[in-house]
Amino acid sequence: MEEKIKAKLEELRAGLQADGGDLELVAIEGKTVKLRLTGHCGSCPFAMMTLKQGIETALQEIDPGITVDRVED
Repeated sequence: MEEKIKAKLEELRAGLQADGGDLELVAIEGKTVKLRLTGHCGSCPFAMMTLKQGIETALQEIDPGITVDRVED
């Protein structure tokens, strides 16, 4: 499952990078994926919406039990 998560995150990065942001995979702990948003995404007021409605929803195509947590510096 870890490789599928990493592959999906790579797909999603292109959209974030197009807006001047990016994501960094910090850890996968069970079904919890910990991400750090960087660039414009790190300070965007819609960052949590991006994580929950965008990234988490996409990852749940792999496994509906996956959740995403934001890690901040």
